[in-house]
Amino acid sequence: MSYLVLARKYRPQTFEQVIGQSHVTRTLTNAMKANRLTHAALFSGPRGTGKTTVARILAKAVNCTKGPTPQPCGQCRSCLEITAGSASDVFEIDGASNNGVDHIRELRENTRYIPVHSPRKIYIIDEVHMLSTPAFNALLKTLEEPPEHVMFIFATTEAHKIPITILSRCQQHDFKRLSMEAISNYMQTLCQQEKIEIDTSSLDMIARTSGGSMRDGLSLLDQVMGCSQGTITYELMLEILGIIDRKCIFDLGEAVFKDDISTILGIIDQVYNKGHQIKEFYNQLLNHFRNMLIIKLAVKPLPGSSHPVDLPENEIKLLQEQVQNIPLPRLNQILNLFKNEEAAIRFSKQAKLTLEMIFFRIFETRPALPVETLIAKLDRLLKNPEPIQTEAVKETPQKTVPVAVALITPQDPASWEKLLVGITKQRPALGTYLKKCSFNKLNHNIIELNLKNNESIQYINSKKNLFKKICNELCGQEYDLKLNYPEVSDEKVADDPKGNAMKQSIVSAALEIFEGSRIEHVNLL
Repeated sequence: MSYLVLARKYRPQTFEQVIGQSHVTRTLTNAMKANRLTHAALFSGPRGTGKTTVARILAKAVNCTKGPTPQPCGQCRSCLEITAGSASDVFEIDGASNNGVDHIRELRENTRYIPVHSPRKIYIIDEVHMLSTPAFNALLKTLEEPPEHVMFIFATTEAHKIPITILSRCQQHDFKRLSMEAISNYMQTLCQQEKIEIDTSSLDMIARTSGGSMRDGLSLLDQVMGCSQGTITYELMLEILGIIDRKCIFDLGEAVFKDDISTILGIIDQVYNKGHQIKEFYNQLLNHFRNMLIIKLAVKPLPGSSHPVDLPENEIKLLQEQVQNIPLPRLNQILNLFKNEEAAIRFSKQAKLTLEMIFFRIFETRPALPVETLIAKLDRLLKNPEPIQTEAVKETPQKTVPVAVALITPQDPASWEKLLVGITKQRPALGTYLKKCSFNKLNHNIIELNLKNNESIQYINSKKNLFKKICNELCGQEYDLKLNYPEVSDEKVADDPKGNAMKQSIVSAALEIFEGSRIEHVNLL
């Protein structure tokens, strides 16, 4: 006897055995119990989700000697013939190859004859959307008022292609895509019955690759079982099916947040050298960052629906760890960059180079500040007009630069410049503000500086303790600061109102927050 594939060997024979379509099976069961079964039903949904299987079960339920019943006996002549595919009163028609008007006319003529031994003649038309327009028109009248002994069951993956005149005469049932968990659990049950040793991670990967189709998942499992001997390992499964390892996706995502371009390029080379499709790799990356964003937003599923991130629990935990310290605007920024380059990847003749350029662009793009952060900074600025440092120029602790020369004594402009170099190495922001001042004199342990303008007053005054600490390290003793304010005459202020305004600390801080520049003159004409 020839080998029977898993999808046929373990095809559900009752409504209870159908996986993931309880909303359809429950409706059909209640309709039979209430004796309100329709004469025409349309099953629509993705491939491999059980449309033809449920149609056969419904045919058995209707023609069973105990029926119509939600639980066909499976032992009568009608049930056995439908299971074997040889029932004389159940006709399975392929709509793709029998799509002409002549085929439908022949079907319509045959509906006049009563069933051979069953209560009803049942016509199951698969891929019904492939029928031509004249064929649909020929079916209309019979579909609206069929003989009492006739029942139509249509199945399609593209319900939008069916004329509305047909849809209005059918009771439509929408089959949904199966979750990865449902497919993985079902395959694990089959492997136990087949005495096949395979780890859970391999089944999860097969289920993810199936794209929500049970038939596709079982076909992949068949392929793995046929190409392996003994225990099926995760690495062997990846090699047989040519699937991209999920670890590469997670490692690349981690490298993006660490600005590790070397690791990113290495992973892309690894995927390319193994013969994987770069475009498929890109799609997985796009979904990966999409899942990260959803995890960061802590999106909860609606009642009765599955989680928007269809991943195993261990991968969801890994995603939560990855995004824990990543700002939401940065995730959104990366996802937008990936999505905007989708067309470039799709139509590129050098997909690998295009993908590398996308990551180069990501590293060139500075992380976006949240709007809430900008608003908070502006609020603080209005309450206290002190220069506020942005994330880009925020001082970070640095190691003290060792001094290999003699201690500095800031008693003249030349020695002050040496001290200023040391301060700038340790605290670039403080050094930048001090460069806006000029050395006046050293009076005991007090360094007098002349301010060129009022922009630096607030900041330097707030950093005097830090200045003393650095002087102690570089000069051997602490020095205090005395700031001599610039004198500005009223006439000068009147002559230069714009320049006076720019000297205000609130303006300077705003320019620093938004990384702006000063425009002295704008011609609006």
